[in-house]
Amino acid sequence: MPTVSEIMQTMEYGPSVEDSSAVRDWLKAHPKFGHFINGSFTKPGDGFDTTDPATGTVLAQISQGTAEDVDTAVKAARRAQPKWAGLPGHERAKYLYAIARTIQKRERFLSVLESMDNGKPIRESRDADIPLVVRHFYHHAGWAELMADEFPDHSAIGVAGQIIPWNFPLLMLAWKIAPAIAAGNTVVLKPAEYTSLTALAFAEICQEVGLPKGVVNIVTGDGETGAAIVASEVDKIAFTGSTEVGRAIRAATAGTGKRLTLELGGKSPFIVMEDADLDAAVEGVVDSIWFNQGQVCCAGSRILVAEAVAERFETLLQRRLATLRVGPPLDKSTDVGAIVHPVQKNRILGLTAQAIAAGADLIGGAPGDACFIAPGYLRQVSPANPAWSEEIFGPIATLTTFRTADEAISLANNTRYGLAAQIWSESATVATDLAASVKAGVVWINGANMFDAAAPFGGMRESGYGREGGRVGLLDYLSGPKIAEAKEKAAPAPKAVLDGASAAGGIDRTEKLYIGGAQKRPDGGASYRAASGDLVPLGNRKDIRNAVEAAKKATKWAAMGGHARAQVLYFIAENLSQRRDDLAKKHGAKPVDAAIQRLFFYAAWADKYDGMNVQTKPNYLVNVIPESFGTIGIVCPNDAPLLGFISLVAPAIAMGNSVVVIPAQDDPVAAFDLAQVFDTSDLPGGVVNIVSGPKDELAQVLAQHDDVAALWFCGAEGAAAVEKASTGNLKPVWSFANRDWSKPVGQGRAYLDHAVQWKTVWLPYGALPAGTGSIVY
Repeated sequence: MPTVSEIMQTMEYGPSVEDSSAVRDWLKAHPKFGHFINGSFTKPGDGFDTTDPATGTVLAQISQGTAEDVDTAVKAARRAQPKWAGLPGHERAKYLYAIARTIQKRERFLSVLESMDNGKPIRESRDADIPLVVRHFYHHAGWAELMADEFPDHSAIGVAGQIIPWNFPLLMLAWKIAPAIAAGNTVVLKPAEYTSLTALAFAEICQEVGLPKGVVNIVTGDGETGAAIVASEVDKIAFTGSTEVGRAIRAATAGTGKRLTLELGGKSPFIVMEDADLDAAVEGVVDSIWFNQGQVCCAGSRILVAEAVAERFETLLQRRLATLRVGPPLDKSTDVGAIVHPVQKNRILGLTAQAIAAGADLIGGAPGDACFIAPGYLRQVSPANPAWSEEIFGPIATLTTFRTADEAISLANNTRYGLAAQIWSESATVATDLAASVKAGVVWINGANMFDAAAPFGGMRESGYGREGGRVGLLDYLSGPKIAEAKEKAAPAPKAVLDGASAAGGIDRTEKLYIGGAQKRPDGGASYRAASGDLVPLGNRKDIRNAVEAAKKATKWAAMGGHARAQVLYFIAENLSQRRDDLAKKHGAKPVDAAIQRLFFYAAWADKYDGMNVQTKPNYLVNVIPESFGTIGIVCPNDAPLLGFISLVAPAIAMGNSVVVIPAQDDPVAAFDLAQVFDTSDLPGGVVNIVSGPKDELAQVLAQHDDVAALWFCGAEGAAAVEKASTGNLKPVWSFANRDWSKPVGQGRAYLDHAVQWKTVWLPYGALPAGTGSIVY
């Protein structure tokens, strides 16, 4: 054994193992677990072992949930939901507060259990995961208390089915359950197959605090159990996991009317500018990709470094890499613990081998015994290398250089994902400019992997949609006022007319498509007869493609800002009013007058739909910013040809989107009349594009197009098909019933809510207090 003086010379760490006796005693008392349904545990059934990934030791046996188990849990949740939602918010708040306090009192026990079941270092579970779990229940106890005042016109959705991953088992449970039950919903949650123990310990806490039976139900099992929850009679699915599984869930829920939020994979950029504090940025790498063994969906796994400082950065990075300790998760000196399961370890090693075969150099990253892999990174990784695009989900990053800020953004956005980004620069101007340009739902400036219950978290593009945390996340568990459905008249497929004259008589007036600010003949050259008797263009797949390309180029519209967009909308309303009498003769006075008012309404909102600064950790400005999707596809109702068109197009463009619109199939003439107004109202070309034709066929094309970022579909028929078709790039689809567009339900904030995606930007300021510059709370 070395002497004290020898230790002072070598500065080697000695073992400092967390006591696990309380957890082991608990496991001895619970060798097998059943499900937690209707307030009690079921008899254990056939199942599987859950093991300590660091040692391979079996910890307990978990029951495999069946479709019958899920059905029983859903029925229990359904019975409990009305009474739970009917409680005053204060009563629900007391239960959430009691859960938070009880978890707080058991932080050490839960931390040890999490590390044993998951393999993460005890420092992380003790100092990051469990305190954040507590924070989420406290935060949402507050929302339950304020529900009636802050959301007076909203109500609970009903029963939420929730499926969580294995990388942050108890924290992901808190992210899902806390907002759901605060809003008055009941839940059926499936923890990950590999890491169910802290969820079952949480079930005991629910019993201890006296949570009403059926409010929280936990059914364990593998992917088949998750599929049973997706197929069950729940009102919402909330899923965190891989993009591939998220895509399958989107397809399975298409047309069911179930609300859906997806938090999926990522390949997040970690941008180091040449003016960055390189020592701090290196620590950021440690907190980002090597935190939790790299098993973090938002990890900065693509390190992008300015060429001018790349050599110095790599020197510092390799020096720091050499000091990281890989070892037993319960040792308080361990930096990198065990990979969650041998299957995951093999996947990481396989993807790393593919990257090396494609020309990359691996620094570090050596596999160890059991489920250990040393942290490392891959150099010489081109965008064609599989490691550039595939989520490794392990402690292996890639490192690429760039020369200019524009190149950094181009590389950062060269991915199908859009979950998170990290930016390192000593210039606030440079950092915030990059933050605005990167396509990601969360951006950390000069920091890494910081989370808070008040800060919405979620992705863009194939990283999913919906948010968890804060006011925005809570809204995903609430429904607005019920809207009466107006039956939409049937729209039989239009028949092509290759020749013929307009019904107006005299000079033939055949409408043209409106694409890129100009009238365009349809690709097929065909027209069909509208209800008015006019000939209107019969658009096809190529016309949609051309319209999307034009919309994608109209980037100046979002950059103009809300005030400038408002002026254009007011100008459209002004020019529409000048043509009021002529248009009223064709389309009716009331729809024209209502359209003018609706344009004024959304012009008023254009510069007033604000983001918010939320209170999180000290010395951080955390801004939650509404950001346009880019290109939205809009499928209008077959009724209200003029007013329905304006009611959907106006809110979308007010928020900075460009749109490709399929107008009322039977009578698109009103939309083309409006196009003439757009031409005289300073609306940039490509902001509004109109393609008439068969509604369902063209809607399918929009749903399948990868450059359409979101889709609005009005109508009871056809929604299932477009939702299923949207799985390609996982665009959010807002499917809604037809309504009386002349009434107040034809406008409102809900339309604006669906026209934006939220970006959370963390910006440090001042001298940060010790211990607040990383994920440790």
